[in-house]
Amino acid sequence: MSFVDTLRQWDDGVTCADKQDFSEALRILLAIPEPNSKICFNIGCLHLLNQNLDDAEKAFDCSIRKDEHLAVAFFQRGITFYKKMRYEESIGDFQRAFKTLRGNNLIDYKALGLRYILYACEVLHNMALAEAQLGNWEKAEQNLRKALDYKTDAKLSVIEKAQQAVLKEKLFKLVEFPSKMMFKPNKHYVAELEKKDYLGKAKVVASVNPQDDFSGFAPLQPQVEDGPLSPREPEVLRALEGEPHTVLFEFVPETCDELAVKPGNMVFVLQKGADNWAYVIFNGRTGLVPYNYLERQEISLALKQKKGLVPTSSREAPNIPERTRGLSSGNDSNGNEEQTVPDSLYIVKVHFTFTFAVSIPRESSYEVLIRKISKKVKLPSDNISLSLDSSGQRAIDANTDMETVWSQVRAGRITLWCKEKKQEEGEETHKVALHSYQSANPEDLNFKEGDEITVLARINQDWLEGRCNGSTGIFPASFVK
Repeated sequence: MSFVDTLRQWDDGVTCADKQDFSEALRILLAIPEPNSKICFNIGCLHLLNQNLDDAEKAFDCSIRKDEHLAVAFFQRGITFYKKMRYEESIGDFQRAFKTLRGNNLIDYKALGLRYILYACEVLHNMALAEAQLGNWEKAEQNLRKALDYKTDAKLSVIEKAQQAVLKEKLFKLVEFPSKMMFKPNKHYVAELEKKDYLGKAKVVASVNPQDDFSGFAPLQPQVEDGPLSPREPEVLRALEGEPHTVLFEFVPETCDELAVKPGNMVFVLQKGADNWAYVIFNGRTGLVPYNYLERQEISLALKQKKGLVPTSSREAPNIPERTRGLSSGNDSNGNEEQTVPDSLYIVKVHFTFTFAVSIPRESSYEVLIRKISKKVKLPSDNISLSLDSSGQRAIDANTDMETVWSQVRAGRITLWCKEKKQEEGEETHKVALHSYQSANPEDLNFKEGDEITVLARINQDWLEGRCNGSTGIFPASFVK
C-alpha cells in the first residue's frame, strides 16, 4: 500500500472513531498492511475499549517494537497488563514509560497528532498501585512520594488521595488513558488528498502560441515529437518539498554523499544533475541516487499497472551512471557546486548492521579511522572490531601496519567490515565509580565514588547495566573506569 493510500485509510479510521463507530474504525485500521507505530497504538486502544485485552497487548507490542521511545504506548500496555492482573509486567512497563520521560514532568503529544498529555506523576501513581496489588506497600508509598516531585497543580489531589489510601493499606483508583483518543495523521498531508477547485472556471489570458484565439479552456501548447500520449495525472503531494518519485531498485551508497534506498521507497527529487544523478530527500535525510533507479510517482496504481510501470523482482537494475567529477549534494553560498570528495580524502565504505560510508584524510592512523567509525555506529571504539574481509580473518587493530590497509584503496575508495564485540555469556567486567550517581529513575543504579561496580551488559554507547551493593540497574558509562 502506498503512503497516500495508508494516509487516507488511517484518516478514514480515525473519522469513524470520532463518530463513535469503533467497530468500523477497528476494521479499517486492521486492513492497513503495514501500519506504523501510531496506527498500531490506535488499534490497541480500540481493542482495550472492547475489553479484548490479548489483542490490545499484541497491538501495543507492535507499536513499541516500531517506536521504542513512545512512552504513551508503554503506559497503555502497562494498563493492559494491570487489567490482566499481571502486575509485575505492569510495573515494568510503567517504569519504561517513566524512563522515556527522561526526567520531564510531562509529554504533550499534540504535535504528534494526539490530544493527550502524559504526566510523570500519573505514571508513578499507577506504578504504586501495581506495587500495592502485590502487597508491596512500602514501595507503593515510595513511588507516591516520588510522584509529588513531579506533580502539577491539576494532579495534586489524585496523588494525595492515593497516599491516604496507602497509609491505610487500601487500594486506590487506576489512572487510565482515554481510549477514545487516537493518533491522527498530519492534517496538512490529509488536506492534499482531496482535489480542490480554488479558481473556479479557467480563462486563458496568455499563451505561448501566437495562433491561439483564447477560445479554449487552456492555451494551445507547442507540439513536440514523441510527446506523451496522455496528460500527466495531477500531483497529490504538493505540500512536500521536491518531486515525488518511487524507487525501483535497491541502491547501496559508496560515498558519504550518496543515499541508501530500497524498492518501494518514496523519495523527493530536489535537483537532477546532467550526469543522470538526482539529489533527493528520504526520511529527513538527503543525498544522491541514480536517477534511472527512480520513477516519477503516479497516483493511480491501476494506471501504473496498465502502463507496465509497477516494479517487479524480475527486472534487473540498470547500470549506475558515472558521477561527474565534483558533483555535490548541494550548493555553496555563491550557488556553485561544492567538491564533496577532494583528492585529500579516502572514502571508506563500512558494512555493519547497516552499510554506510565515511570520509577520512588519506594515510590516516588507526586511531583516526576507528574514532570516525565508532562515532557513526554509536559504540565505543574498544567495543568494535574492523577487518578487510567479511570473515574477520584480516583484522585491523592498533598493531596493524596501516600502509598495508591503505594499499587496498582503489580509486580513492576502500571497503571494510565492522562488528560489535559481544560480551560472552556469564562474563562480568568490574569497574570503579569515578563519581557518585544518584537518580530519580527507579530503574537506575545508585552508587558512590569509589564503589566497585560489576558491569553486566552494555545498553548503548552512553549507558551500562550493572550491579552494586546488592542492587541492579543502569548508569552512565562516563561515571566509571
